[in-house]
Amino acid sequence: MNALTELLREWMPHQRWFGGKGREWADVREESFFLDRSHPVLSIHRVTVLYADGGSETYLVPLSWHDHPVEELASALVGAVGHSDAHGDREAYAYDAMRDRDATGSWLTHLAGAATVGPLRFVPTEGAQFPTGLPGDILSAEQSNTSLVYGSKAILKLFRRLEPGLNPDVEIHAALHPTGNPHIAPLLGHAEIDHDRDPGTPPATVLMLQRFVANASDGWRLATASVRDLYAEGDLHADEVGGDFAGESERLGAATASVHADLAKVLPTEPADAEWLDTLAGQMTERLEAAVAVVPPLAQYADGIRALYAAAAGSTEPVVRQRVHGDLHLGQVLRTATGWIVLDFEGEPARPLAARRELDSPLRDVAGMLRSFDYAARHMLVEQPEDSQRAYRAQEWAARNRRAFRAGYAAGGGAAVEGDSPLLRAFEADKAVYECVYEARNRPHWLMIPLHSLGRLVRRE
Repeated sequence: MNALTELLREWMPHQRWFGGKGREWADVREESFFLDRSHPVLSIHRVTVLYADGGSETYLVPLSWHDHPVEELASALVGAVGHSDAHGDREAYAYDAMRDRDATGSWLTHLAGAATVGPLRFVPTEGAQFPTGLPGDILSAEQSNTSLVYGSKAILKLFRRLEPGLNPDVEIHAALHPTGNPHIAPLLGHAEIDHDRDPGTPPATVLMLQRFVANASDGWRLATASVRDLYAEGDLHADEVGGDFAGESERLGAATASVHADLAKVLPTEPADAEWLDTLAGQMTERLEAAVAVVPPLAQYADGIRALYAAAAGSTEPVVRQRVHGDLHLGQVLRTATGWIVLDFEGEPARPLAARRELDSPLRDVAGMLRSFDYAARHMLVEQPEDSQRAYRAQEWAARNRRAFRAGYAAGGGAAVEGDSPLLRAFEADKAVYECVYEARNRPHWLMIPLHSLGRLVRRE
């Protein structure tokens, strides 16, 4: 193992985008090439981690190189690597290139020129205008990916974990581009990388560039501000508070329906049959059984949840399967002066790429947003779980906004979705079961939120 590979092995587990935390490494392989040899030098590294449990993951790590330590990049330092040249023994300092503003302009330059550098190909969207010459500023809220904002012009998302095939975020935005749908941010281009070891494997998506949505507000922040306004008014109902969110929820429902309708026009669809519904219910049941083992309090609702899944399997609702968002919630939408924008069509990053590209029911997205309203309403109760007045008001806010979203979805061209739809309730329960596992492992004091929702669902409230 060379010195750089050893540095990456030490550095990667501490990064937020690294998904293998807690897994034992058996081996690591690293392949690299130079993307830019100016100052700073920019190199691209594909790091394949082989785990002791037999699994493996490949990550993309761009590095910028300096011949001396850079104080303002201290938090982005990967490490120093010794080398020899005509001047003797020296050290080169490697930094996370996504945090080195001097290295970030290279992405736009190559994309504007439709460049091919080694196995990496840049694919601009036809007619797109690129803000070259601007440095990129990293977004602090990075999760499984890393994003750079170029002024108020464009936002670049780097997909850290590489999987063969076109990323759904790029695929869906490219498909929607000709529709001119007003509820998405236009795609400006993307890049993909070939696999050195297996030329027959489809290239993996490396990055995408979109138009930046300026002067926008995050849906989660707007919704939770509304909840705070309600809590501050001790004698008013949700529809009487100045910060009532129901109108926005209705408009968000209409925007979601618009996106679903255009997706159905430009990408494949097919009717859902009894076999698909039965398989879906079986998968949900498997996830439930695994979750009960992790979250014992789930057991009190398990029979009721199984009944919800059985009802979904026997549902006669007309369902057309199509491409959907796959991970829709209030944190995935922005409110601009003209309406709602839906972001991040990547789906749940932890699921295999092939699974995220499968046709699904639009009700999965509807259920995801309904679950998000419950979270927005009840997250402030975590510190005061015994406050019955706030609990009542939280339930009132959530119910009002859930109804408004469903009404907007139907008015916007989506199927009319009743609250007692067996398939919708099953999707909601499945999402809440997932949330229970997540909260038990990461925020145990938040577990009350999905558990409360499951109690409501099984009681058919």
